[in-house]
Amino acid sequence: MKPNWAVGIVGYGGYIPRYRIDASEVNRVWKDSNMLAGRSFKAVPGPDEDTATIAIQAARNAMQMAQIPPGELRAIWFGTESKPYAVKPTSTIVADAIGALPHANAADWEFACKPGTEAMHAAIAMVGSGMAPYAMCGGADTAQARPGDILEYNTGAGGASFILGAAGESLAILEASTSYVTNTPDFFRREGQPYPSHGQRFTGKPAYFHHIHAAVSELMNETGTSADDFKYAVFHQPNYQFPVKVAASLGFPKEKVVPFILTSQIGNTYSGAALLGLAKALDQAEAGDRILLASYGSGAGSDAFSFTVTDRIEKIRRRGIPIDVYLKRTRLIDYAMYARYRGKLRLN
Repeated sequence: MKPNWAVGIVGYGGYIPRYRIDASEVNRVWKDSNMLAGRSFKAVPGPDEDTATIAIQAARNAMQMAQIPPGELRAIWFGTESKPYAVKPTSTIVADAIGALPHANAADWEFACKPGTEAMHAAIAMVGSGMAPYAMCGGADTAQARPGDILEYNTGAGGASFILGAAGESLAILEASTSYVTNTPDFFRREGQPYPSHGQRFTGKPAYFHHIHAAVSELMNETGTSADDFKYAVFHQPNYQFPVKVAASLGFPKEKVVPFILTSQIGNTYSGAALLGLAKALDQAEAGDRILLASYGSGAGSDAFSFTVTDRIEKIRRRGIPIDVYLKRTRLIDYAMYARYRGKLRLN
């Protein structure tokens, strides 16, 4: 898929809460060493943080880099599966915080872990059709996990925001994108349930691996590219092992993938996972580099994008805040504080 007019990224930004809990601290409480293997830290939102505040800071960082008038944004679309209001959009809160209202389209997107890239597709189409000079998309989550569940060991919090605009002012230009979607029930949360459920036998081969492989293969087929043509590859990051394995199946060596797997430092940030990885790749990319982005969302589907970095990247990104700033800004907490911050202790 390609827009009518060339579209690119004119600014991006991320945000990761400072609090961290070590997986070994979770294991100290639940004592299930089988779940501990390969897991390290995850980011935890503070008592005054939620999906909206995370999305706002990511959006502000993207605006700081792009340096465009807020009124020129005609769409502000954020994806999440942990929004603070059941009936009230998070995107209007974000749009208000960055001064983009009232003449803008604001809406929330949902598709498990990939609503941010769903919104990116729509933002590309909005700009590429000439309906808007700029559109903002992003993903943010404060990942939910039942106490003692495997998800509690590695589901973190964080988010990222991207502003799409004309190719002539972009730091990276979209070459093409694809989507691949099926009805595969690997992960879900019913209305009213506080924590998600996961069909573990579906999670790997028929879900994550099949969908990403299919989306990326179609993208390469449409663009006539192979793994050798990309400098970096960013995949959805539920853990460390899955991105490396799917990358190998597509011909990507580990060195093109591993630097952007943030799971061991902040956990799987759901809607923000692939987008934060893309932001980190852009933080170190050089003019001419081609970057692959492939998201995954349970339910199930994958979006794949090919971006080519322009010679404007150095000038534009120096105005932003690198993702490493948030990765290095950490404060360890114990399980009791984590349970308090995540509302796992109910007093009424």
